[in-house]
Amino acid sequence: MTPADCITLAFMSHSTSRINPADAVVLFADLQAGIVELTQTTPISRLTAAVSALAKVAKLFEMPVVVTGVQGQDGSPAKILPEIAQALGELPTHHRTTCDSFLNPEILAAIEATGRKTLLISGVATELAVQLPALTACDLGYKVFLVLDACGGMSERTEQAALLRVAKAGATTVSVMTLAGEIAGDFREPKAQQAIGILYEMAKG
Repeated sequence: MTPADCITLAFMSHSTSRINPADAVVLFADLQAGIVELTQTTPISRLTAAVSALAKVAKLFEMPVVVTGVQGQDGSPAKILPEIAQALGELPTHHRTTCDSFLNPEILAAIEATGRKTLLISGVATELAVQLPALTACDLGYKVFLVLDACGGMSERTEQAALLRVAKAGATTVSVMTLAGEIAGDFREPKAQQAIGILYEMAKG
């Protein structure tokens, strides 16, 4: 770790507004076939590009990732967006049985096992799979960020209502671009250059 990284980490560790990657865990919620296509607020091509970039940023900065999904009516497993596995390798899918994934003991245990208290949420729909765990996480003392360009809502109106509600609960929003830029550190360092490269690739897509 460089001196610049040490300064950045020390600052973020004591900040109430900044994101410290060493304390962050990413929740990918319901990013699966049959659900992501329902997004009306983020075009699916932009959504998948943002999800891919977020997964790559998570890997680069060693942020653990928890993936949730919903089984089909026939009990078949969720078909998660391939962009996540392409960036992170195959991860287990925790199938939720309640609208709020934090009310599923297995999912909550997976998040708590990371020991991290900053939650970054990406998913579809913002009004359900994103909003409800965000509210519960706030109640449990997590610092919660909705990665908005990696989320999709059912309508502008209902997504805005969800964002207002989570804001009142203490959560806030961030974009993949802001997240990567915020935690990248000194541009002269290789990791920062890789982070900027991820953003450039996302912007081109």
